[in-house]
Amino acid sequence: MSKVRVGLVQMSCTSDVASNIQKALQGTRRAAAGGAQIVCLQELFHSPYFCDVEDFANFSLAEPVPGPTTERLGSLAAELGVVLVASLFEKRAPGLYHNTTAVIDADGSYLGKYRKMHIPDDPAYYEKFYFTPGDLGYRVFHTRYASIGVLICWDQWYPEAARITSLMGAEILFYPTAIGWSTQQDDDTNREQFDAWQTIQRSHAVANGVHVVSVNRVGLEQEGAMRFWGGSFVANPFGSLLATASHDQEQEIVCTIDLAESDRYRTHWPFLRDRRIDSYDPMLKRFIDE
Repeated sequence: MSKVRVGLVQMSCTSDVASNIQKALQGTRRAAAGGAQIVCLQELFHSPYFCDVEDFANFSLAEPVPGPTTERLGSLAAELGVVLVASLFEKRAPGLYHNTTAVIDADGSYLGKYRKMHIPDDPAYYEKFYFTPGDLGYRVFHTRYASIGVLICWDQWYPEAARITSLMGAEILFYPTAIGWSTQQDDDTNREQFDAWQTIQRSHAVANGVHVVSVNRVGLEQEGAMRFWGGSFVANPFGSLLATASHDQEQEIVCTIDLAESDRYRTHWPFLRDRRIDSYDPMLKRFIDE
């Protein structure tokens, strides 16, 4: 299958977990009705972005993966015949938690999970308080419609993660995301940050010759410090934008991508052919001191 239709569900969240899950289910249904075959939800879609504060009470939001939410999503995936990419707060064991994305195939079967590798710690993004870095490595999931790689939010700034996942055979890179503008920042700073965020991910598409799908949340949640900037998008293997979402509206986007484009772009722009893998050992150092 060369052409695949991907669905992006961009939404805001409240403290009502049941309501958030229902909204995500409804958004998935609308995307599927629009022809989506693979639907991606935003990072931690079932709750507000709780990492804006360090609060032990928020650990109660976590659940096993697979678990009750993946079971519910599996039923929906089987009903609609869609692949689901679903980001969840995973409770692995008492006191051990991960930021995890589950992948569910179009027959409802659970294919596995990816645990976020790069964990930020910035004002209003106190993720190191909650999440243990992933230990499953980078993953590719062979779904009914495509072989997909999943990376999560802060992972999107690291070309190494995109490269490795692409070299493992991912035809599409999905990035469930939660990122926004500080309510205290000026417009120029906000624009620069958004442009950098989009540019780095489009560059992953170019460097690796794969489609990139980034799904962000939107809106101001619980009077938090961040106004999530939405802007979910799909880029082709040369970084061209095929679809973009609003900065301030909840919406579903369905976009057709042609997986055969990867071969065409990689042939005409043979970055993979010309890689000097014999020279990359210094990449394993934290910094190259004199």
